[in-house]
Amino acid sequence: MHSHNHSHDHSHGRSSDASKRIGWAFFLNVVFTIIEFIGGWLTNSTAIMADAVHDLGDSLSIGTSWGLNKLSDKDANRTFSYGYKRFSLLGALINGVVLTIGSVWILFEAIPRLAEPEMPQVEGMLLLSIFGMAVNGFAAYKLSEGNSLNERVLNWHLLEDVLGWVAVFIVSIVLMFKPWAILDPILSIGFTLFILFNVIRNLKQTLMLFLQATPDKAQLERIRDDLLSNEHVSDLHHFHIWSLDGERNVMTVHLVLVGDVSTEHIQTLKNDVQHSLKKYNFEHTTVEFEFADEQCRDEA
Repeated sequence: MHSHNHSHDHSHGRSSDASKRIGWAFFLNVVFTIIEFIGGWLTNSTAIMADAVHDLGDSLSIGTSWGLNKLSDKDANRTFSYGYKRFSLLGALINGVVLTIGSVWILFEAIPRLAEPEMPQVEGMLLLSIFGMAVNGFAAYKLSEGNSLNERVLNWHLLEDVLGWVAVFIVSIVLMFKPWAILDPILSIGFTLFILFNVIRNLKQTLMLFLQATPDKAQLERIRDDLLSNEHVSDLHHFHIWSLDGERNVMTVHLVLVGDVSTEHIQTLKNDVQHSLKKYNFEHTTVEFEFADEQCRDEA
């Protein structure tokens, strides 16, 4: 028994919407990165310059994601028989790696500056922070409408910037009243550590999916129980669930039938299995039936 989720139009729509959202984020990030570099140089702020470098990395990885996400819209062919959905997972993996490397680099740059802090140009910092909160907040809002793994990783890029600009805003107000120059590098370190923790968590999830780990162990057990509860099924093996892109999952299984199952019951059994799997919304399922006295060809 073989089934395929015939929801191509819906899938294309979701992926196309994701591409548009990622495209918006890319455009806003590139424009704002240029403004940040100029602003960081003019204000002499290490926090703003660190964020500008981070944003440059974001722009590169968001651009890569955008291209890979658009590629994932393509239909299956002989080379990629499952389609190109997995390419967006590659985008999420690249983003996570780039952002992790960028964060570590910023920490290496910012920590030594704790010893010799310089006072930034506070009024410029304040204006840039307001602009930064507005631009990155809008981009994060656009991406929050999506739920693909790629968009979630990218959203961390943008949420990092929003949080960073909120912190810059608060620190610039404090610096107007107190000349505590050390707050500038402390700021860089603080929000970089926070975001690094979350990105590494997302990166771990992406790597697990990339290595074809089971996406949801609890779901695997529920499906096992559902299949074994059928009176015509005595056992199952070669039971695998893996994910194409963090959203669309694939399942394969061999079901061993009870001894007295007749060929007439096979069609009823197919319908029962199809019905029990429908609620899990798999992109693709392959179910093989084996008679009680039959040797599994994968174990021959």
